[in-house]
Amino acid sequence: MEKKELMERVEELNNLLHKYGEAYYVQDKPLVTDAIYDAYMQELLTIESEFPDLVYPDSPTQRVGGEILSGYGKVTHEFPMLSLSNAFNEEELRDFDRRVQALAGDKVSYVCELKIDGLAISLRYVDGKFVQGATRGDGTVGEDITANLKTIRTIPLQLKEPISIEVRGEAYMPKNAFVQLNENRDEAGEEPFANPRNAAAGSLRQLDPKIAASRNLAIFVYGIAGDGTEYGIDSHSDALDYLDRLHFATNQERQRCATIDEVIEYVEKWIEIRSDLDYEIDGIVIKVDLFEDQEQLGFTARSPRWATAFKFPAEEVVTKLIDIELSVGRTGVVTPTAILEPVLVDGSTVGRASLHNEDLIKEKDIRIGDTVVIRKAGDIIPEVVAPVIEERTDDEQPFEMPRNCPACDSELIRIEGEVAVRCVNPKCPAQMKEAIIHFVSRNAMNIEGIGERVAEQLYEANLVHDVSDLYILTKEQLVELERMGEKSVSNLLTAIENSKENSLEKVLFGLGIRHVGEKAARILAEEFGSLEALIKADTEKLISIHEIGEKVADSLITYFANEEVLEVLRKLESYGLNLLYKGLTRQDVPADSVFSGKTVVLTGKLSILTRGEAKSKIEALGGKVSGSVSKKTDLVIAGEDAGSKLARAEELEITVWNEAQLIEALDKKESAV
Repeated sequence: MEKKELMERVEELNNLLHKYGEAYYVQDKPLVTDAIYDAYMQELLTIESEFPDLVYPDSPTQRVGGEILSGYGKVTHEFPMLSLSNAFNEEELRDFDRRVQALAGDKVSYVCELKIDGLAISLRYVDGKFVQGATRGDGTVGEDITANLKTIRTIPLQLKEPISIEVRGEAYMPKNAFVQLNENRDEAGEEPFANPRNAAAGSLRQLDPKIAASRNLAIFVYGIAGDGTEYGIDSHSDALDYLDRLHFATNQERQRCATIDEVIEYVEKWIEIRSDLDYEIDGIVIKVDLFEDQEQLGFTARSPRWATAFKFPAEEVVTKLIDIELSVGRTGVVTPTAILEPVLVDGSTVGRASLHNEDLIKEKDIRIGDTVVIRKAGDIIPEVVAPVIEERTDDEQPFEMPRNCPACDSELIRIEGEVAVRCVNPKCPAQMKEAIIHFVSRNAMNIEGIGERVAEQLYEANLVHDVSDLYILTKEQLVELERMGEKSVSNLLTAIENSKENSLEKVLFGLGIRHVGEKAARILAEEFGSLEALIKADTEKLISIHEIGEKVADSLITYFANEEVLEVLRKLESYGLNLLYKGLTRQDVPADSVFSGKTVVLTGKLSILTRGEAKSKIEALGGKVSGSVSKKTDLVIAGEDAGSKLARAEELEITVWNEAQLIEALDKKESAV
């Protein structure tokens, strides 16, 4: 064949194989026999092997996996992948409905979807081509697993329309594929996976895409990143229908419900029949349908107010409680943990379970040696429900909380009004190890290479006594540690050095100050701008901040009054750690900013700024960027091909700017700052 004819044949084969693959894997309606499909695939493979320049990025042959990866890059999500609040019974579902109606009115409708037990992922398409796929990660930053996701045949590599879009979905392993995988691992002498979710997650985090390709994974796409109104869509149900038209694999068991009673009826149906599915589900996701209602409801720091996840009642099983083990957390709380005879609960083998605190053990009269009922709390954390009194033999031993810390032998105390027993020794080795582990964690300083094992090694080797010691570690010290080669040491030292540039909120969260979570750390960083200013703040100043209460304020005052704490902070500063907030503080926002206190909507394609850049700049100048146009909208920025949002703005007589006007306003304010 001439080169031109080969190019035409390759394009034809690509189109045919995409068509047949979608019919088989997505629609479950084969158009040709396996023999015909395989013959076309072999023909394409033969041409591509002889003419590598004819291998299209979206060629069906790329689904078998390519070269082994050297690692995973980081992907910052333009729109955060938030978690959902949970409901565990009918009363909590009705409470959710009451909260929704209080803010959005009583005409709200819902969409119910099966909650797939898999791995949340994001897929990005540019001009219709699949260009990047990422894990959820911490919700803000995930891992680039594009090469592995390309091996999932239910993910289209080329859309039917040349649009740019980011969609969210759940990658999962069908039950039959999971059974086959574990049988193969058992025959090979390998440890089987505990459940299909772990198997799916493990498959997608392999550095060899060929392994992912062999695991028969699938995906259900459940939404569009952002609100989707730029595609002429006004509701979640319309968004799912639109994804169907683009030939994404969506779950067809969804249902639109006009009332909470219909939602509850849907939930009860699936509690009964979920075992009939060929994939695992662990609950039902309930979302407010109309985007306008979603906008009215808004978000908390962790989750949208317009959605919740009903978690199925946990399976309960019986096993033997062999012993009760104590662990000391970074805040000094001593937590009892049940050591069990291993038992299968909801598809996972459980050998340990939470006992929460001493009061619960006494209240339930749980004894060492008891036969006990176990379940997973919210299908995640195993817990001991109760002892089986009828099985007692009089050999069981009541549990007594020790008077001294199991890690440092210091006297334990119990603060009035709390159920927790604490070790208050600031030099307790268990607390110090946990403090190091928290400081280096992804959501804090994100120092890759220091997990629990390495943190313990560093402490036991007397290399790290507090978090400041991390910044004076040397190559010579680290190579002496077990299983730490030169490359690992080099990567670790680079990660430590890079962490010095983190913004103040990461440091505050990493310090593990009691009651100061990620949200509070960010608010404090925005308010004070520097660690020095925060340390000088008094209680009155702290509680004057709308989002900071007395409990957080008291904790901060107590923490910064500790001379040992201040010495650690002085060392961190001397070692070059950034202790300033890298964004604009609340005081930095110009009082006369045109965006201050205004609700702004972005629509259409921006040619100079990305949507994420525009959003960040507007918010830095005191504005709020919304996803839909309503009577509360103050300004609409309209790029090319602006659609229904622009029409809605004109209808409501809202001020509309083009991108040039936006940039002019941003330039003026940024130069002033």
